[in-house]
Amino acid sequence: MERSRHICAFFCACAVLTGCSTTPAPRGEVKGMSVSGKEMAQSDTNRIATIAMRDNLESLFLLMDKLYRRNPAEWKKTGISREESIKRVREAVEQRQPWPGLQGQRDIKALSLALTPDFGGDRVAALIYSSADMIIAAHDGKTEFFLIDGLDAQHIYNAARNIEIAVWLLGSRRNSSGKVLLLADDISENGRNLSFEREFGKVVGRLDLMAEFLTEKYRRAGITYMQNLIGGSFLQFLPVR
Repeated sequence: MERSRHICAFFCACAVLTGCSTTPAPRGEVKGMSVSGKEMAQSDTNRIATIAMRDNLESLFLLMDKLYRRNPAEWKKTGISREESIKRVREAVEQRQPWPGLQGQRDIKALSLALTPDFGGDRVAALIYSSADMIIAAHDGKTEFFLIDGLDAQHIYNAARNIEIAVWLLGSRRNSSGKVLLLADDISENGRNLSFEREFGKVVGRLDLMAEFLTEKYRRAGITYMQNLIGGSFLQFLPVR
């Protein structure tokens, strides 16, 4: 009887270990945008640009939440909760409204103001709003794109460089007290937290890829035209009967 119990326990342990080894840890899955009737008025390029814009804005809103958690004094300047601060910035971005704390400035002028050492307002809100506004401005002031829309690859490329400059200033500039403008990435004896750099890097990567894709699109259009022209004249099969 004792031997039977040991054998049963052994096989149960083997079953548990087998299950652990064959069941992969959850790692998420690819998620696309929901299907809508608007797609009928979008080319592949329009669709990619719309998805990239959505993801870039979501990255910025995620960064806003993370920056508020590391810099709670910023949202407390407004007298409202952190969640309400995030909601207001999101609404201002999505509705293309000016941000009150930026003196009516937009895109790169707003971004420059948000990163001045003596800026006294909610710097997190100002930084995220101005970054989003600058990216949207680089996309001709739009967040969704259709067949009638055109995008300038150089403007989108410039937006990527502006984000890189903003991140560098965020970590290198000091206020009058000698402190960094905002606490973000942290490398200390307790560990390394580079999540801010990674998320900003995603934004830069998407912008660069979009700029390169647009440049390639127009170049390939010319090549395709020539291929069709040559193929139409010389690469057709000849009749055999």
